Amino acid sequence: MQASLELLASRQDVWAFLAEPYHLSDWWPGVGGVQPDRRGAAAGARWQVVAGREPTLFRKPETTGTLVVTAADPPSLFAFYLVADKLDVRLDLEATGPDRTRATLTVEGPWLLAYRRTLARRALGRLHALCQTAAAL
Repeated sequence: MQASLELLASRQDVWAFLAEPYHLSDWWPGVGGVQPDRRGAAAGARWQVVAGREPTLFRKPETTGTLVVTAADPPSLFAFYLVADKLDVRLDLEATGPDRTRATLTVEGPWLLAYRRTLARRALGRLHALCQTAAAL
């Protein structure tokens, strides 16, 4: 499933935010914390992710899992695989103006078609809110 949204920040600023592994919990639904490896947001990096405190249909609160960064091409592409959820996630960034970026998020996995659709929209909505807040400062 794919969702797209214009963010109110330059592509470089959006990339700088995404390249900081600890920000994943700010925009990716269901992640409460991240422990990245020494490679940070580079392709091949493996991060330990901790679920949020609220239980979901598929996950107990505060369980841990693994995220593998599958691609990182600054400032246009960030992709990762969530091992436990079996989700492939790809975020493409396209500059649409000096301080505007089109973010296209693709989420693929073997289950729950409707959940993936809302997951992509929710993640982009959170990312948009964070960029909107930064643009207003």
